[in-house]
Amino acid sequence: MRFNTLADWLAWQETLHPNEIDLGLERVAKVLSSLGLADPGFTVITVAGTNGKGSTVAMLDAILRAAGYRVGSYTSPHLLRYNERIRIAGDTVSDDELCASFDRIDTARGATSITYFEFGTLAALDIMQRRGVEIAVLEVGLGGRLDAVNVLAPDVAVITPVDIDHVQWLGADRESIGREKAGIMRPGRPVVCTDPAPPGSIAAEATRLGAPLYQLGRDFTFETLADHWSWRSGSRRRDALPLPALRGSYQTANAAGALMALELLRDTFPVDQGAVRTGLATVQLPGRFQLLPGLPMQILDVAHNPHGARSLAQSLRQQPCGGRTHAVLAMLADKDIPAVVEAMQDVVDVWYLAGLDVPRGAAAESLQTAVLAMLPAAEVRLFSAVPDARQQALAAAATDDRVVVFGSFYTVAAALAEAV
Repeated sequence: MRFNTLADWLAWQETLHPNEIDLGLERVAKVLSSLGLADPGFTVITVAGTNGKGSTVAMLDAILRAAGYRVGSYTSPHLLRYNERIRIAGDTVSDDELCASFDRIDTARGATSITYFEFGTLAALDIMQRRGVEIAVLEVGLGGRLDAVNVLAPDVAVITPVDIDHVQWLGADRESIGREKAGIMRPGRPVVCTDPAPPGSIAAEATRLGAPLYQLGRDFTFETLADHWSWRSGSRRRDALPLPALRGSYQTANAAGALMALELLRDTFPVDQGAVRTGLATVQLPGRFQLLPGLPMQILDVAHNPHGARSLAQSLRQQPCGGRTHAVLAMLADKDIPAVVEAMQDVVDVWYLAGLDVPRGAAAESLQTAVLAMLPAAEVRLFSAVPDARQQALAAAATDDRVVVFGSFYTVAAALAEAV
């Protein structure tokens, strides 16, 4: 074995390939074939989109496990530990299991150079096959068409809301980005779309491939009441459902898409009403409108693009606090910082702007420029790191105030690492 620790394997993977992001399926398909995983023997649900992917994967995983199936899930990025990316039957995989898988991949790849993300994707598929999962729920990392996850053909594809993000790889408009997301479709296999106003490129690609498209608002709908909700697709209904345990008003649409995907698999993976209720009531996913215990209220959210920020702002408006909102913001420099600030401008009273000491991390001063350009009279404080900003926000907040930490997975990870 090349390395004996997970940390050493990951550090080496970061330097192996000349480019951190190198979209394309040729390399990963070659190694997948060498591993004997081109047909891994389990059903696949692939989830692409700009926002809502992780939540949709988590709900599918929770409901299917509640129904008694052996489920594997793969998500990225992680918050605190790399192991979070791969779960089998609800549990994260161990360091030893990852190291053994990385060793098999290293042997199988020969002279083929693969990226850090491709290593992780192959490890997920390798471990899932060895652990005998019946169904795998896979989150696309970037785009869809050329993402490593797309090396396997999904039995059902899910596309969550599409918005502007990763423009240097996916395009600068929703039509171009939608076309990349639609790349996970396969001829004759169903696709679920939860974007309420999807770019036309998604339907056009489904038509071109002959992939049956199930669109939210047309082919399936949901209705939310005070403390429960209902779902309908044609003559099929699910009533008196608990609101998803994942907070945020947008989560019901994610749940509706998950139920549509399960409906399309009901002949092979039937799921009763009890399993749906249990899964929705128990699903967990850190960093999505996550509330920490104690006062003042603390909310952590990985919102890092305009759509995510608009969803966060809507949830904050729907759950107002008695006092002021203190926002701790740290972002990557290649994100649309002005648009994120614009989305949050009317729900934030005080801005605590922090730098991120990671590749592509934005300095606090660049965040300040964006905030003051839009809100010249804004109350702004600058910090070198997220923990300092969070501590100052907590110190300044009254018990009926709230502190919202958002802007990146790195931002939430820094807050969680300090809070645990």
